[in-house]
Amino acid sequence: PGAVVAPADEARRSRRFPSITRDTARPEGSGRAVPGAVSTPARQWPMLSVLAATAAGLLATAVGHPKLGCLAIGVALIAASVMRRVLPSVGMLAVRSRFTDMITYGLLGVAITLLALVIEPKPLLEIPFLESAVRFTVR
Repeated sequence: PGAVVAPADEARRSRRFPSITRDTARPEGSGRAVPGAVSTPARQWPMLSVLAATAAGLLATAVGHPKLGCLAIGVALIAASVMRRVLPSVGMLAVRSRFTDMITYGLLGVAITLLALVIEPKPLLEIPFLESAVRFTVR
């Protein structure tokens, strides 16, 4: 009759992810930043520090200091990019590949920081062509 196929032989046939899973996968961020003996918040300190800085920036923006708030958010994203590059394991801060995370966090951080520096009134950074570009597009 039918031949019995061992699970190891079945796994060798295809490299595709199975359509029906038989077990629960370990969370990606668990135990990556600090060994498993430490509590989960301590293992996730890179992500929590970026979230705390971003929350402080949002709070500053909400209470009427948009320049300071946006600057805090931009610096938090730049710090996330640096942590992703420097630290060997960053827990849930690692979303994609190291290179993609660094580029994404870095570009968004630089863009938000530059926008924070040109916020009116009294911008901290003067970009000569910016005013004419805005007038041309907003007519």
